[in-house]
Amino acid sequence: MEFYQSVGYLLFGTRLRRLSEAFLQDVNRLYRKHKIRFEASWFPVFYLLSQQEELSIKEIAGSLHISHSAASQLVSSLQEKGLVRSVVSRSDARHKVVTFSPRGHKLLQQVLPVWKAMQEAMEELSDEAAASRNLLKALTAVENNIVKKGVFERIEQKLQK
Repeated sequence: MEFYQSVGYLLFGTRLRRLSEAFLQDVNRLYRKHKIRFEASWFPVFYLLSQQEELSIKEIAGSLHISHSAASQLVSSLQEKGLVRSVVSRSDARHKVVTFSPRGHKLLQQVLPVWKAMQEAMEELSDEAAASRNLLKALTAVENNIVKKGVFERIEQKLQK
């Protein structure tokens, strides 16, 4: 680990990916241990649907900042597993929306306690050191700065000097 820390920002993306992979691996391991047939990659769509009963693919894509195609693939995968379904919108019969299937609702009830425990555990983890207490704020700031001007543009600008 010292190598990664000593190289600084040159390995920033690699460190974030390693951290993300370790986190997702542990979360998936937790689901398996508790015999919950859920994958961490499903979380964004499940969470959105837990907050709103029905969402269009366009709304899912917009909320997750992903392409319509990527959102459609996520939803298709969940449909194949019988966890969500595409139905005519209650508010506008011209549109189709995604909702939980009965099986998806049942799975949601199983994962909700895990999500609560995960939130508490991650808050505890971030509070363990002063430097990590503002991790989410710092991450949000970096994400917002990248939206304003991406890494590519920033590096290109440095190369032009």
